[in-house]
Amino acid sequence: MARMVKCVLLGREAEGLDWVPYPGDLGKRLYDNVSKEAWQRWLAHQTMLINEYRLTPIEPKARKFIEEEMEKFFFFGGSTKPEGFTPKE
Repeated sequence: MARMVKCVLLGREAEGLDWVPYPGDLGKRLYDNVSKEAWQRWLAHQTMLINEYRLTPIEPKARKFIEEEMEKFFFFGGSTKPEGFTPKE
């Protein structure tokens, strides 16, 4: 049986993650409060951020930025898109 969580992003019960997706306390909060569906939304948003800002995720400054945006995305009302971003149709 799937593990269910009250997803902070979706605002409803949904299937929870199978593993802690990030180290430390943030990872624990994500595991306890984020669904698989919401995590997939984050991964798409994160990819957009990396591409639009031309980030190199192994650089400490980029990792800090991504972590801050992840917290905003899930726990502080959402991460913003880069200025002038228009998704491809």
